[in-house]
Amino acid sequence: MAPRKSRTDLPATLQRSDKHAQATWQETHDSAAEQYGDGERAHRTAFSALKHTYEKVGDHWERKDEAGPSDAQAAQRGPAARNRPRETAEGVDANASKQHLLDLARRLEIPGRSRMTKAELVEALMKANRRETARARR
Repeated sequence: MAPRKSRTDLPATLQRSDKHAQATWQETHDSAAEQYGDGERAHRTAFSALKHTYEKVGDHWERKDEAGPSDAQAAQRGPAARNRPRETAEGVDANASKQHLLDLARRLEIPGRSRMTKAELVEALMKANRRETARARR
């Protein structure tokens, strides 16, 4: 079994998330690293597992109300996920209700949110998450 990594080996957004999110990512990453080697594929596998139960909100991950894939890419499995990759929603739960996305947009103070379509809300949340993560790194 691979040695347990320290908290500092976690991506920054996970360092600001709850212990369960950290454990989910770490255990999946360790298992994937044993199988595929420590690299991009292990990272992608760990984030894919995380996105089934967590969504990115600002600069951290929060547990979703309902488990399941967060976007079309996360719904793919095996060779389809690798051979026919799709755009991801970068941790935003694109499969959530429009009301849920509006609530998150309100929390992140996204202007114009009430006039946005669901796709526009997902895009605005992705941008807000990137901005908050960059701000947290400073």
